[in-house]
Amino acid sequence: MDAELTALAASGATSLVGLMVTDSWGQAKERLARFLARRRGDADGTDGTRAAGDADDELAAVRGVPDARALADLGDRWSQRLLQILREDPGAAVELRRLLDELAPARPHSTRPEVRPDQVPALTVAFVNRTADLSALDRYFGGDGTRAAAPVGIGVLHGLPGVGKTATACHWADRSRELYPDGQMYVDFASLRAGTGGDVSEAVAMCLRSLGVSDDWMPRSLAERTALFRSHSAERRMLVVLDDVSHPAQVRPLVPKGPGSAVLVTSHGKLGELVLDGARLISLDPLDGDGGMRLLADRCGEDAVTAERAAAERLVELCGGLPVALHVVAARLLTDRRLTMTGLAEELADEAGRLAGMSMRGERQVSAVLGPSYRTLPPDAARLYRLLGWAPVRTFDTATAAVAAGIDIPHAAELLEVLETASLLEGSPDGRYRLHDLVRLHARECAEREEADGERAALTRRVVTHYLALTALADRAIRADRLRIADLSGPLTDTPDPFASAGGPAPLEWLETERTSILQVLRAAAQEQLHEPVWQLAEAFTVLFLHHRHLAMWRESLELGAAAAAADLMPAAEARLRSLLSRPLLDLGEDDRARAELEAAVSCAEIADHIVLRASVQEFLGRYWDRADPARAIEAYRRSLALNRRAGEARGAAIAAYFLGCAQDAHGDHADALTTLTRAREELIGCSDARMAARATAALGTVHDHLGDTQEALRALREAARTLREQDATHYEAQALVRLADITERSGAPRSAARPYLVRALEIHEAGGSPEAQGLRERLDGD
Repeated sequence: MDAELTALAASGATSLVGLMVTDSWGQAKERLARFLARRRGDADGTDGTRAAGDADDELAAVRGVPDARALADLGDRWSQRLLQILREDPGAAVELRRLLDELAPARPHSTRPEVRPDQVPALTVAFVNRTADLSALDRYFGGDGTRAAAPVGIGVLHGLPGVGKTATACHWADRSRELYPDGQMYVDFASLRAGTGGDVSEAVAMCLRSLGVSDDWMPRSLAERTALFRSHSAERRMLVVLDDVSHPAQVRPLVPKGPGSAVLVTSHGKLGELVLDGARLISLDPLDGDGGMRLLADRCGEDAVTAERAAAERLVELCGGLPVALHVVAARLLTDRRLTMTGLAEELADEAGRLAGMSMRGERQVSAVLGPSYRTLPPDAARLYRLLGWAPVRTFDTATAAVAAGIDIPHAAELLEVLETASLLEGSPDGRYRLHDLVRLHARECAEREEADGERAALTRRVVTHYLALTALADRAIRADRLRIADLSGPLTDTPDPFASAGGPAPLEWLETERTSILQVLRAAAQEQLHEPVWQLAEAFTVLFLHHRHLAMWRESLELGAAAAAADLMPAAEARLRSLLSRPLLDLGEDDRARAELEAAVSCAEIADHIVLRASVQEFLGRYWDRADPARAIEAYRRSLALNRRAGEARGAAIAAYFLGCAQDAHGDHADALTTLTRAREELIGCSDARMAARATAALGTVHDHLGDTQEALRALREAARTLREQDATHYEAQALVRLADITERSGAPRSAARPYLVRALEIHEAGGSPEAQGLRERLDGD
């Protein structure tokens, strides 16, 4: 309340002092005398007239000495007099406002002056894209012609530094001139921060000067300047553009009073508090690929982009759609005739030098754009920002951020909100976060400059330990009795199991969602030579690929794990991982390399003297020989079966029997295969392994086909495909579907009957990057 009274007193004093130097003062003095008399209980008005007369004497003294300081002091005295009256009787505020309104026709600025500010900077490069954002501004600010009678609007363009907020604001202001016939004002808070610390009082003074108020009549306090700005804007319809605002308090004093006016704010932060003032928040995202290409073509020429289109697209990708980066890239191309788009794309492909490459003559433009936002962060948020630049994952949740920084989850959640508000972090509705690629490089640059030696390795160890625990828990939730070399019983006891809690994530879905992050963690940990957690994580991670065949990812993870096991002198782990590695290698057609890995695995298993591991390696060896020599495959499976039975491994023996039956069928021993597979299926059901039992059912379907029992073959394969889909074992589902299509076509049914099986199989193979997808596609196209 006191702030409002202070502002009203300041506005009244400014108006009265302004009237004292006009011919209207005589009439105004009589009305002021009546107001003062009523407030003092002066029945005959004598005291009020005396007080108004005192103003004449004061003014005469000022007129005798043409000193702006004296006029300002006179205004201060009247401001204090009016404020004392208002504090003694707050009800006087209504009367004072009415008095000022009555005197308005006599005030020097009561009619619209000819001053029409036009301060918004012109764009010096072409403006591309942003159609949706510009349309949103049109709708909100009344581009449909309804603006004149509308209340004052406030719009906030927020987003990543360098994303083009200022350019968007200036472009929209230029094309919306007719909406604001009384002019457009512009305040650059970045310049104010550099010169005066971002003083909002100076910003209001700048706007008052643009409306014709000289420094001689400029009020001293922010409250007085704000009140005077409202008075001067009351009869105007204007646009105020406030650029690079960092706090809502910088906006409110600069909201004009005239109906139909608007304030357009740009900010790195969301300035969510302004929503309480009716503000509309508009998030500005980086340019899409098409917008980035158009910007590059505008700067460098369409012919240049066409001549090196692939390189141009790569440059847009490396810039992450950030206009400031694209402008720097274009400038380098235009100023260095020897530099080609291909050469620049190759230079920027190296993350270590990318920010340096996005500079001109040593000036780090992209870093300079991001620097101010970073420097305004609180210390703990700045530290989290730096460490996230080092984090080996590109997307992460709150728990991972907490682990990376070594802090608790509630604190991490608070700091992530700070970073998101500053537009240095992008949040998604599913609770995950990511740093824009160039922001991540800037954060990493800050970390390398400010963090202690060894902190990056410590961070990587914390993160890999975090992912190891979660991946191992997911692995065990999917299949508890699978062969594992790593003994993680201790660490897992101390880790809450999210997959066992009500409403927790499904383990296979979690692995599918996190698979890219897990591989990134494996790479980073391998680079830091954290051998033990690398091979342990690679072993646990493989459970995903037994269900979803992401072959290239599976191969790389096992290669990293096998190398780490070898470096850690763990022959049992090395044997396990190399035998597993043969699986994706065979699926990718790299049979010779698969055999080499299996031979190394056999040697390591013998050294480890682990009977169950030896049985497992023999099983994998049999699967290699399946492709070239069924007889040798049968021998390997029989060795595996015998070793499993010696070890008392019922499930291992059942799996070995399954593969033995498949090899017998491939060798032409169909009757023996039927017996072996039937028993294997029963044992797998007894072990509660629905997935492997379904694979045995599919194999039985193939055997029935070889024995001429087409209907039983189709029935078994349909049952197997259905169960495998329920088990999310899509790779094996696809195998069953292709067999169904083959038998259906051979049975004399119309070719269209087999098509649904092939379509689903193609979908599975394409999702996994399988080389078999092309053959299926050609087969379908031939129908």
